[in-house]
Amino acid sequence: MNVDPDRHLAAELRGTPSDELPDVLARGDGDATAAFVSLSARHPDGRDAEYLEWHTLDHRAEQHRLPGLRGSLRFVSTPECRSVRAAADPRYEATDHVMAYLFADQAPMDAFYGLGEELFKAGRMQLRLPAVEGDLYLLRGKAAAPRAVAGADVLPWRPARGLYLLIELGAARADHLVGIDGIAGVWCAATDSEEIESRDWFGSLTSAAEGAKQISLCFIDGNPIDVAKRMEPVLKERWADGSAKPLLAAPFHTVVPYEWTRHLP
Repeated sequence: MNVDPDRHLAAELRGTPSDELPDVLARGDGDATAAFVSLSARHPDGRDAEYLEWHTLDHRAEQHRLPGLRGSLRFVSTPECRSVRAAADPRYEATDHVMAYLFADQAPMDAFYGLGEELFKAGRMQLRLPAVEGDLYLLRGKAAAPRAVAGADVLPWRPARGLYLLIELGAARADHLVGIDGIAGVWCAATDSEEIESRDWFGSLTSAAEGAKQISLCFIDGNPIDVAKRMEPVLKERWADGSAKPLLAAPFHTVVPYEWTRHLP
C-alpha cells in the first residue's frame, strides 16, 4: 500500500476534544511549567547526523534521570526549511537545530548543568554544535486545535512531524495560530526576568533592556514546508501593529530516531 508522506490523519480522529471535558482536564496537566530551549548552528564539519545520533541515544536519554524533567523535543532545519522562514534576525539566522527540555519548575536547572559536567568528565560529550542561544522560558499559555482531540496540556507528547518556532520581543497571543491547517497546537512561554531565579544560562543573547522574549512552539502534524507557507501571511498581519517584534519565525522537522540523515541542515 502506498502512503502519502504529506498526509496527516488528525481530521479523522473522533470524539469530544479533551479541552472541552472538565473531568478529563481535572486528571492532570502534564506538570510542565518551564522550558529550556537550546538553539544551535550546523556542525562546521558536516557531522550533524553523527551529532544527532550521539545526542539522541546518549546525552538526551541521560537527562531523563533528572526528577524534574517532564519531556524533551528535538528538531532540525533543512535548506528548504530555511527558504520559507518568515523572519530571522541576524543573530538567529544560523539556527538549524532546536532542543527543548520541559521541566516541572526552575529548580532542576542546577542538576541539569551538573549532569552535563559529569558526563563531560566521563568522556561522553565529544561532539558539540556551535551555540546560538540557550534560555529558560516560563509557560504562559497553550492551545490545541479541536481536530487534534488530544488537549493542549499534552501537545508535546503527541507525535509531531515538525515545529514552527516563533521567537519574538514583546507579547502577542498565539492561540489563533491553531486555526492554520497543519498546526495541532501551540505552547507559549516567556523570559519573565523578575520570575526567573537565575539568568546564568549559556549564550543568552537578549538583554533585559530589550524586554522579555516570547517563544511559541507550534506543533506541526502536516508538512512543515506547506505549513510555513500558510503561516507567513498570518504572521505578517500579527507583526503589523508592532506589539511583537519577530526574531525568528521558522519551520523545523522532527528528528526521526535511527534515520539520522533524513533531515539535515
